[in-house]
Amino acid sequence: MRALLAALLLLVTTALPAAAHPPARLRAMTFNIHTGIGADGALDLDRSAAAIRAAHPDVVGLQEVDVRWSERSGFADQAEELGRRTGMRVFFAPIYDLPGEPHRRRYGVAVLSALPVLLTRNHEITRLSTQDPGLSPTPMPGFAEVVVRTRAGLAHVYSTHLDYRPDPSVRAAQVHDMLRVLARTRAPKILLGDLNAEAGAPELAPLWTALRPVPSAPTYPAAAPTAAIDHVAVSGDVRTRAVSVPDTRASDHRPVVADLVLP
Repeated sequence: MRALLAALLLLVTTALPAAAHPPARLRAMTFNIHTGIGADGALDLDRSAAAIRAAHPDVVGLQEVDVRWSERSGFADQAEELGRRTGMRVFFAPIYDLPGEPHRRRYGVAVLSALPVLLTRNHEITRLSTQDPGLSPTPMPGFAEVVVRTRAGLAHVYSTHLDYRPDPSVRAAQVHDMLRVLARTRAPKILLGDLNAEAGAPELAPLWTALRPVPSAPTYPAAAPTAAIDHVAVSGDVRTRAVSVPDTRASDHRPVVADLVLP
């Protein structure tokens, strides 16, 4: 039944004409929360929640989210806690889901939404594991997709975290994998993520054939940013009204906030 509903929703999102609804404004935010550990090295999830609330976003893509992972985050369910502290709906997409006592240990990305959520998916993309260095790059989960209802109709919101290593080959494979997912719908798309590369990096170039990066100021490191590696990117039918990079030390990254107009 779930598969049937997903297929019907995909049919609707690809078939509806853009002119069927009036344009809608939407505020999107991407934020690598560094498991709630700020630029000062202190764990304080309240700061993360406060930084999100201060931006008044409609949707948020989160990266580096712990769910009962370890002592570094107090074994908290950070996805659930941030949903509760911001009053937003939450979808957590684990990259790692490992045995643990008394709870499973999970780490990944998430999407927060103030808008109604119709469908959620956790897609696989190529990853080089940080938990088992002996593994070769292999498909792993952690590419989140959330379909939300806006005043303009349905929109697909994605949260992603690409490989951090200097070698760009894994990021290039991840871009290829994400493009396959993005191609499944013609509905408006918003990608939120820590891509661990600037927009002009060669390995990201194929991504910009499907999406348009929203230019922003540097985001990393938070104390004195020099690298614009956290991105909001949108499909060609989505317009950008404004973009900002809030000055916060709640993480080792600063977030990006973009005011968008959906068709």
